[in-house]
Amino acid sequence: QVQLEESGGGLVQAGGSLRLSCAASGRTCSTSTVAWFRHAPEKEREFVAAIRWNGGATFYADSVKGRFTVSRDNAKNSVYLQTHSLKPEDRAVYCCAAGRFVSPSRVHSEEAYDDWGRGTQVTVSS
Repeated sequence: QVQLEESGGGLVQAGGSLRLSCAASGRTCSTSTVAWFRHAPEKEREFVAAIRWNGGATFYADSVKGRFTVSRDNAKNSVYLQTHSLKPEDRAVYCCAAGRFVSPSRVHSEEAYDDWGRGTQVTVSS
């Protein structure tokens, strides 16, 4: 099992930036992919971005392409989500998730991930 802890959320004005962090511990050697999902009030949880632990291939939701960047630091067992040009509709709880076997066709699916963090709140004021 992998334990995940997010940090870096907060309140920011529209157009601003935040850098979210996801620190992993436990059996991280079994992780192939780490993803970010977000859950806004009265909406379903949605995929934001993902990164392969080995090789670093990245995946993004269309709604964040060009504004968000996912990266990793293997030595620190951490994954980051750099956000720019934030919009009020980006407001949500952002969670990271780790998956052991995540095929390219399922990288956007929350069912593909085995372990989840509790999340960090991002609020964007207009």
